[in-house]
Amino acid sequence: MRKELPACPVETTLMLISDRWKVLIIRDLLEGTKRFGELKKSVGNISQKVLTANLRSMEEDGLLTRKVFPEVPPRVEYTLTETGYSLRPILDSMTVWGTAYQENHEPA
Repeated sequence: MRKELPACPVETTLMLISDRWKVLIIRDLLEGTKRFGELKKSVGNISQKVLTANLRSMEEDGLLTRKVFPEVPPRVEYTLTETGYSLRPILDSMTVWGTAYQENHEPA
């Protein structure tokens, strides 16, 4: 079942990546495929439950793929889709803007 998308393209983008954790997950997956534990460490202070929920949501939205390997213990890898990788310019722009903001708003 497909989600109904807002008429506004900006709202659509925000709907897909407005969660703080989703942007950080995308940032880390832009470097390449990662396992669940690697993402949990690299994303930061995120609970396993919240990470799982965000990964499932992103998979449903077509931003990443999840590959389960039939091993014991199970190994699961996450990779951005082409659509997920297409968010790179947005994150690059956020990096540039955030860096400039940090430089201009140093604590006194």
